Amino acid sequence: MLKRLFSISNWSPPRILVTGFALIILLGGLLLSMPFATADGQGQRYLHGVFEATSATTVTGLVLEDTGTFYSMPGQIILMLLIQIGGIGFMTMATLFALVLRRKISLRERLILQEAMNQSSMEGIVRLIRRVVFYSLAIEAAGLVLFTVRFAVDMPLGQAAYYGLFHSVSLFNNAGFDILGDFRSFTRYVDDPIVNVVSIGLIILGGLGFVVLSDLVDYRKKRRLTLHSKVVLSMSAALIAIGTAVIFIFEYINTLQPLGWDGKIWASLFQSVSARSAGSNTVIVADLRQATQFFIVMLMFIGASPGSAGGGIKTTTFTVLIGAVIAMIRGKEDIVLFKHRLARERIYKALTITMLSLALVIAVTMVLSAIEDRQFIRLLFETVSAFSTAGLDTGLTRQLTDFGKTVIALTMFIGRVGPLTLAYALGPRSEKELYRHPEGKMIIG
Repeated sequence: MLKRLFSISNWSPPRILVTGFALIILLGGLLLSMPFATADGQGQRYLHGVFEATSATTVTGLVLEDTGTFYSMPGQIILMLLIQIGGIGFMTMATLFALVLRRKISLRERLILQEAMNQSSMEGIVRLIRRVVFYSLAIEAAGLVLFTVRFAVDMPLGQAAYYGLFHSVSLFNNAGFDILGDFRSFTRYVDDPIVNVVSIGLIILGGLGFVVLSDLVDYRKKRRLTLHSKVVLSMSAALIAIGTAVIFIFEYINTLQPLGWDGKIWASLFQSVSARSAGSNTVIVADLRQATQFFIVMLMFIGASPGSAGGGIKTTTFTVLIGAVIAMIRGKEDIVLFKHRLARERIYKALTITMLSLALVIAVTMVLSAIEDRQFIRLLFETVSAFSTAGLDTGLTRQLTDFGKTVIALTMFIGRVGPLTLAYALGPRSEKELYRHPEGKMIIG
């Protein structure tokens, strides 16, 4: 009995994914706690090391120490590797090594990859993994070159190349880590067009999802996009446009006031793009109006798109919810998007993910409110930032108690693996029902 319980061969794909991420985090925390990982050679507490490793592996960006000054180069490289592994997935990395060694990918491994990439079937999953690795390296290489050219104006070429590599990996994987110093992220480049264009481009490409990137590359041949890609692209564009406009209006006479018109537009656009998962910022988040902070909370909760490095409930889930509301108001039975009807199971899954996510955010916010004597909006902001793996911070992370830091670390972990995946991993195997109960009627609304 015990042998069967602890035998990995009996584990479901969700359980393997959850365990794999947990082991990587624990190992990363151990490495980041070592003396060689910190600039002063003194190391740090294991709890803090695990927190930072969790933030990097879940590509969040919430930090307890300034990455650029606290960590040595080996420590920063460890963080960068954790970001890369967490961004494209440890199963993707394992599959890459297997392909390099010309080892055959088993059916069980394909099932795990299917779960990791949030795909509905195993068809073409290995081909997708190859594309994931290629797209990631190609886009990060482009970001490296462009950042190096820009940073070389302010620093030696070698340092500029290193900064370019770190920030290219961080931004494409929507991680939010930076080594620019003093917890100020990209604020010094708030109106710099090159840094803004490259950063925004990396964040958007990393947040669209590899399935969409693959679909866009194949568009020249097929001359059509899948329903998934149409939904992701249209909703992403809408959220970016609405977010930019709202932030511009709310912050026009606040954080944007010292900037010129170009700076105001760049700052609004950057915050709108980054809010849904990237975690970098060009204005001080703590200085934003509470209305703006609450609006960013909503953007973070929606998050990026499926199959990407980003978190949140995902743009497709949000689209299904909007579609359900519109269908109900119009008296329609089906949710129709781009002339395609959605299956009921997709609607149920969207509702389940949203309710589990809301329950988690509410529970964590209540716990933090009970143990941390802080402003409520900041606690809510911190919670949603952790859950959505966005990484935007009002400065509260470093002020939390050890218990509060542990709660936030667990929230980041759940947000990265997904509440539904975690439920599947911890729950018993589902069995097919052999009968259906009689239909009942209940008044709603």
